[in-house]
Amino acid sequence: MSKIAVLMGGRSLERDVSLKSGHRVSDALEKKGHKVARLDVDKKLVGRLKKERPDLVYIALHGKFGEDGTVQELLEILGIPYTGPGVYSSILGFDKVLSKETFLAEGIPTADFYVLSTAAIQEMGASDALPGIIKKIGLPVVVKPARQGSALGIKIAHKEAELKKAIIGALNYDHKIIIEKFIKGTEISVSILGNKKLKALPVVEIVPKKEFFDFASMYTMGKTDYYIPARLDAKLTKKVQDIALKVHKILQCRDVSRVDMIVDRKKNPQVLEINTSPGMTETSLLPMAAEAAGMSFEDLVDRIVKLALNR
Repeated sequence: MSKIAVLMGGRSLERDVSLKSGHRVSDALEKKGHKVARLDVDKKLVGRLKKERPDLVYIALHGKFGEDGTVQELLEILGIPYTGPGVYSSILGFDKVLSKETFLAEGIPTADFYVLSTAAIQEMGASDALPGIIKKIGLPVVVKPARQGSALGIKIAHKEAELKKAIIGALNYDHKIIIEKFIKGTEISVSILGNKKLKALPVVEIVPKKEFFDFASMYTMGKTDYYIPARLDAKLTKKVQDIALKVHKILQCRDVSRVDMIVDRKKNPQVLEINTSPGMTETSLLPMAAEAAGMSFEDLVDRIVKLALNR
């Protein structure tokens, strides 16, 4: 069996979620017979990795520095194999602007959107352009930070008066934000496993008890209902799985990814984003999908490890 360093925690706003994922992954790896070093990421990480000399790093980090290419670049420098997508895929997937522009370029359906930055607002008076955005894509709109996870900083603006407040809130999380057309429909998630041979897991349907799938809905038991497989017909199920596989390939992902979508009332899927370091907590979507496919949590973790080791 292998010696695996599980990276968790860190200093992102998703630290607590990462710790839950990391410890759960570590427990699973130990049950599978692996030797595990649990590393809460800090300024001493490089020294600790050199001391531990793991065969593989399992990245259980979420948010900035963990899934944006930062730790992936560091591990490339150190020459240590790691789980999940590489540097390019991580940078592209974490930045919603870059990923949505890629979707558009590759013919992948995604909701209409515009991008604003702190610089555009402060230096160019971009606030005066907001009525034009509303006229083009209508209300309500979803305002979200370009580079953040777990729905942090996301607000829905139903009225023009709510839009500026939502923008200010999102800019507290990142200096670049997306204003996206709100799509009423069925929220779903499709997880992908594999490298040369890819597999789309059963589709998860997400029904939050609030207006949208926010941080509390994601990580609090009882706040969201899930249907696995999703309540879609066979043709639509295959369509969303095929779209997720295409997104995974286009962004050159490896091992694992999770593609989140909305299926509108006309049964048209729209890709919201891709997650290159999916959560592994008790309420996370990837483990749910794997379980529906007949895979235990321990087997899922072991599968991700083997995909990385066999590259």
